[in-house]
Amino acid sequence: MALAQRLPSVDLFLSAAAEEVLEIYKLPIDGLKPRFRVFRDKTASSVPVGMLYDDVYHTVVIAPASSNTVAKCALGISDSLPTNMFAQAGKLGLLGIVFACDTEPVVVTKSPHDWVTLRPRRIELDNVERLRAIDFCEVVASPQQLEAALDSRLRELALAWNTSSS
Repeated sequence: MALAQRLPSVDLFLSAAAEEVLEIYKLPIDGLKPRFRVFRDKTASSVPVGMLYDDVYHTVVIAPASSNTVAKCALGISDSLPTNMFAQAGKLGLLGIVFACDTEPVVVTKSPHDWVTLRPRRIELDNVERLRAIDFCEVVASPQQLEAALDSRLRELALAWNTSSS
């Protein structure tokens, strides 16, 4: 979220799962609304995806992407807001940057209460590799790689990071 706050003109598209996770990490949606336009998916067909067709967006960022979302994106399954956004962005030739969580044999990550060590299974690692092969997709594996990918994208588009504190 700290990176999102530094990006110019960001809209947040939240799945039901994202809303749950934000609450777990004490990031209430009402606290996001002063800085971002927030779209909550309350539809069976991911209606907010249609906004991609308005030629307003240049990049879709899915961050963080669970192993479930990575698997669905890698296999072309579009049955949630993030997987639909990813699929439609690719079909429109828009770059999708995916911050995949399970990218290494051992991953140390912050849970809501403590740091935990995870050991992704071969299937999760294989799905990340499948995702890397998809057109208009850039996979990143850390917050630092995400920041570098966003920085590169901003430079490509002749845009700059937001430096204001508001």
